Amino acid sequence: MSIRAERLRSHRLTAPTRTPVEAASHMLAVQSQEFWGGRWALAARTRGAPTLRDIDAEFARGELVRAWTMRGTLHIIPAQDLAWVLQITGPRQRQQAAGRERQLGIDADVLARSERALRHAIDDGMHGPGLTRDEAFAVLERIGIDPRAQRGVHILGALTVNGVLCQGPVVPRSDGVAREQIHVLVDRWIPASAPPYDPLAELFRRYIKGHGPATAEDFAWWAGLTLSQAREAAARAASDLIEVSEGRFSAAEHPRRAAGAPRVLALPPFDEYYISYVDRSVVADADARAAVGPGANGMVRPVIVADGQVIGVWKHSTALGRHADAPQPDLFDAKAATTEEVDAALARYARFVTG
Repeated sequence: MSIRAERLRSHRLTAPTRTPVEAASHMLAVQSQEFWGGRWALAARTRGAPTLRDIDAEFARGELVRAWTMRGTLHIIPAQDLAWVLQITGPRQRQQAAGRERQLGIDADVLARSERALRHAIDDGMHGPGLTRDEAFAVLERIGIDPRAQRGVHILGALTVNGVLCQGPVVPRSDGVAREQIHVLVDRWIPASAPPYDPLAELFRRYIKGHGPATAEDFAWWAGLTLSQAREAAARAASDLIEVSEGRFSAAEHPRRAAGAPRVLALPPFDEYYISYVDRSVVADADARAAVGPGANGMVRPVIVADGQVIGVWKHSTALGRHADAPQPDLFDAKAATTEEVDAALARYARFVTG
């Protein structure tokens, strides 16, 4: 079986899970700085026709959270996995953010003052389970910390990486796609759970389970770890995995491909199927990679995939009043998929975003 076919199964794109939470658990962390895209990534890996509201309900129940879990990038992650993942990825994230934090005047004292003030504001109960970003910024202003120039965002990010905060319930809106979440206290919102016996090995195992076949180099990029850390993780997890070729690992057990799984898929921006590898040539040729990104602005466009190969991009506005507009495809090769296949893939997304 080809690498692409194996990855489609590992990503649960041809072997979907029963629920979005199961999809999140299988993938462990789904890139989600485009929040609508991260939620669609879970729905695309789930049976049936889950909607945006279905995913948002999982945040409200506390089963999913969003946080800067790795590479200084927001991911959706099962709540119970957040603490131990940050145990592994947090030190590198703090190291990489240190220079920018110095520029912004964010030091240990600022973070300690911010944490105390935010905890007090949340604990007084006036804002429900937590604070919106604007409410959090208002708290910072009251203690003399200017949240402008990205200072507020970096403080929230640092407190998240330190295991204090995460983004929980979605702020609902009836007239469009909800984009905002409530910042909650991890020790209040997420029940304590025991970490894996060997968190570093577990992180590699979970990455391979949701992304394999893949290499330690791929894992190092995805997790934001050094190559030596990644190779150590691979060595410690190797007995539970299969080395399908030199340096490339796969899970010992694979989910069963669903009967009638569609050949053509519409995936969100920054989807794990495309973004989470050092070498993306397996799924996209040079022209496709140039069209998809990452571009100079760091963006990665939504992709259309046929038999695991990126064959085009698509666009859709989630702006107020535009979320019900039909998504628009742009194929690199009109012969790579039929109009009916592409329309069906985009129609599933349209049902998700408007449901």
